[in-house]
Amino acid sequence: MSYQAPIKDMLFVMSETARLDEIARIKKFEDFDIQTAAAVLEESNKFCAAVLAPLNWEGDKNPSTWQDGRVSVSQGFTQAYQQFKSGGWQSVIHEEEYGGQGVPKLIATACSEMLNASNLSFALCPLLTDGAIEALITAGSQELKNKFLPNMVSGKWSGTMNLTEPQAGSDLSLVRTKALRQPNGDYKIYGTKIYITYGEHDMTENIIHLVLARTPDSPEGVKGISLFLVPKFIVKDDGSLGDRNDVYCVSIEHKLGIKASPTAVLQYGDKTGAVGYLVGEENRGLEYMFIMMNAARFAVGMQGVAVADRAYQKAVSYAKERVQSKDLNGSHGPVAIINHPDVKRMLATMRAYTEGSRAMAYFAAKCSDLALNSTDALEREQNAALYEFMVPVIKGFSTEMSIQVASLGVQVHGGMGFIEETGAAQYYRDARILTIYEGTTAIQANDLVGRKTYKDKGAVAFAISKMIESTQLELAKRSSVEAKAVLKNLSLARVAFESVVHFVVDHFKSDTKDVFAGSVGYLMLTGYLLSAWQLSKALMVAEDKMAEDKPFYSAKIATARFHAEHLLPQALSLAQSVLEGGQAVNAFEVDQF
Repeated sequence: MSYQAPIKDMLFVMSETARLDEIARIKKFEDFDIQTAAAVLEESNKFCAAVLAPLNWEGDKNPSTWQDGRVSVSQGFTQAYQQFKSGGWQSVIHEEEYGGQGVPKLIATACSEMLNASNLSFALCPLLTDGAIEALITAGSQELKNKFLPNMVSGKWSGTMNLTEPQAGSDLSLVRTKALRQPNGDYKIYGTKIYITYGEHDMTENIIHLVLARTPDSPEGVKGISLFLVPKFIVKDDGSLGDRNDVYCVSIEHKLGIKASPTAVLQYGDKTGAVGYLVGEENRGLEYMFIMMNAARFAVGMQGVAVADRAYQKAVSYAKERVQSKDLNGSHGPVAIINHPDVKRMLATMRAYTEGSRAMAYFAAKCSDLALNSTDALEREQNAALYEFMVPVIKGFSTEMSIQVASLGVQVHGGMGFIEETGAAQYYRDARILTIYEGTTAIQANDLVGRKTYKDKGAVAFAISKMIESTQLELAKRSSVEAKAVLKNLSLARVAFESVVHFVVDHFKSDTKDVFAGSVGYLMLTGYLLSAWQLSKALMVAEDKMAEDKPFYSAKIATARFHAEHLLPQALSLAQSVLEGGQAVNAFEVDQF
């Protein structure tokens, strides 16, 4: 089946739970009401469904190739990228100062979901470019901004981020790439970077690498890392392209999934040294790179939502067509498998995970818009804190759930799901990387524990709990069976969440390893709670609007109840494992494994 974006669902979340109207009251966004959002999403869907989705399976069968330092992307990708660029899709979220369209993050997030759902391998190129643009806008000199940003924002040039080295994976304190100052103020870069997504390709005329490296006199550890801009082709003062820089792709990886996306090994400075330009100040590179990483982590969380939705769509389509076995109600003859209780359970699980994670992410996107653009200082501060707290949860939870959803998609297909030609397996393989790149789930969880919970003694976490409690008070006014079921389970999960936050704050110093042994459990618990919170708001809207569109709104109510009764109860067991299970993890000695 061809991909079609769930535009009606997206607009519902934007309008009713994430509240686009709160953003539209800001002067710079006053033209972005729900009608404008609908028009943008319709155009995005046309491009994604007609151009990108048909290339997804073809790219999986015929991946990008490397020969003599050059990478050729999968057939059709270059032409699709030219349409992507000419349609202005790279520029959607970026500031108008450099040629962007200035669309709110909330609307742009839906466009990003469509892009990733239609073709995850393709979408990785603009995803990394977006992150590089954000880092340059925040930390780059005006000269670098003027020279590089317009062509990056337009999509004429793409961007990458270069962190990982053979000996330095997640531990960036081990980075060895060297940056030597030159008399003219530039730098020469020497070293090897691995796992560089779209580090070499033939879709754009230039590639702008953001590279972590060390100057000779830098301090040890992460405090001695600087950030450099290294273009594939030197850019002359008049903006035209000059000589090829001394950075070359020596190989690309052969991967389980996202095969059409070239993952490069890049060698810097094998000849004369790669020309690089310092971004910001020396020894503050990791700080600047985190700007890019934070943007990428949210985007990868949306990749999880996108792949989950694509797997769900395909599974529903197959379940409606596949006829097998009699209905348990005693009907004569076989029926479509979607009538069988366990298939309904699997599809409902896929739907609830996907819609809950989408709602959580769109809410966070709204918080980001307010944090960056509100005229009220307190509102900016509060929403910035909410967004920062939620980013590791969105990245970690949404990617973990995408693997489970894609796996269920294979299961719905039965034996046919294990056959590559059906396409269900590709989503499972593609999803598997999402919990790894841009920081593993454990890295997101450690961030949630340390920087986002202990650092402020749980202030933001408890503030979120208060917001959820307010929603519970609204639910308590309702008499429906569904509202009561959601209220009961949301209340239990919120109490469990608070107990874990207290545990993290109280034991972070005294029982450090026990706290971190439960960090992923804490992250997943938070993801279940925040998803349920957003779905509970959807339920109340749906109950009030039922008469307007019964099929649509009744499905929203059913999804919220299913999530509350089938998925949310996992929060209680996760809390127990965090509170009581740390010692069991750390009791293992190394030689016992």
